[in-house]
Amino acid sequence: MQTSFQNSASCGQKPFVFRDDKPIPDIRYDNVFKAVFTRDNAESKGALSSLISALIEKPVSVETILANEPPVDNTGQRNIRFDISCKTQSGELVNIEMSFYPKAGELERFEYYEAKLFSGQDIKGADKSYSDLKKAYQIAILAKEIIFPDDALTRYFEYYDPVNKVSLNGKTRIIIMELAKAAKIIEKSAAEMSTAEAWAAFFEYLTDRKKSEKITEIVNHEGGIAMAANALYDFSENEKEYFRQMSELKYELDHQSDMVNAERQGIQQGLQRGIQQGRLEADLEYARKMKEDNLPVSQISKYTGLSAQQIQDI
Repeated sequence: MQTSFQNSASCGQKPFVFRDDKPIPDIRYDNVFKAVFTRDNAESKGALSSLISALIEKPVSVETILANEPPVDNTGQRNIRFDISCKTQSGELVNIEMSFYPKAGELERFEYYEAKLFSGQDIKGADKSYSDLKKAYQIAILAKEIIFPDDALTRYFEYYDPVNKVSLNGKTRIIIMELAKAAKIIEKSAAEMSTAEAWAAFFEYLTDRKKSEKITEIVNHEGGIAMAANALYDFSENEKEYFRQMSELKYELDHQSDMVNAERQGIQQGLQRGIQQGRLEADLEYARKMKEDNLPVSQISKYTGLSAQQIQDI
């Protein structure tokens, strides 16, 4: 059985302890992630401010979560975007998202949305100039796959002259955190971790019973993470069921997209065998990922069309 935080009366003031009577939703699923950080209350905004501050490496306070989607409290709505767009008190713009399985073209997508975020600012008018543009940050937290083959947990991208080694020092940043690299920091004490490292460990190991002692230590050491833990703990049973259904829906849609890409690749090769092989490889890869997430064989078979034996052999 998974464990859950015991709620505290005052976030960050009283110690957290684990208890076994309720499961913890996996915060790495983007729908749960979004729900934790976008509620209209002090804890959600405090947690989001803490996370963003840790990643952009300066203190900020979230003032507004931009209304580009149904509110998270309206759990009857199914048409939900999974990213978070917000504005700080100083007017800086931030997109932040949790990506469970990065796709092909992920880096290009980050660059595209960073450009849209920055260029979408309104500087029209006789009293405005380019200097009025605010900083814009595209933040991506990658839950499973590793894109960069090194030990760096977090990477920061900006316009840079690689020949003369000079930064433009502009107002756009792309920040990417890879949670799979948190294994290299989880043995540190909470006091030794940077705030960004503590957030990464919290995301990666929250539902790992073997790490419950370390997660408790982290939550009690970092006030912003304690706020996130409180927000996560306060989910109703109806919301947990909704998030479970949304996770299943996302699996289904992601798998559909993978199959279309496999077919297109096969068509480009001009071989029917290539189409069939591409579909099978996509099915097997998706089944492997769902097995890692402990989904039942019957559900994996439903989404992939693979037999129970094929799934067991993966």
